[in-house]
Amino acid sequence: MVPDVILVLVAVALVAAVLGVASGRLHADPLADAVHTTSDPGLPEPAAASDVDAVRFDTALRGYRMDEVDARLEVLRDDLAERERTLEALRAQQRDTRTEDW
Repeated sequence: MVPDVILVLVAVALVAAVLGVASGRLHADPLADAVHTTSDPGLPEPAAASDVDAVRFDTALRGYRMDEVDARLEVLRDDLAERERTLEALRAQQRDTRTEDW
């Protein structure tokens, strides 16, 4: 008899909770903002390739796939490094052109 009463009470509580959420009287946000456990250092302006390695993200139960984010960050870092090398080469070429003009 007691287990039946407990089962009925649990069923009633479950139905009440579902109806409360469905009607909007109980707030349930499955995509609530994540709780941050680390400070966000962000990327400095201008960002350098070496700065990308310091970026860290919080994780959550329904968070991101770390391997995909890590892969994207590696591509970003490599792209920034290539741009830095190209920019330095162009600056060196410009310096050489200026010294030849004198």
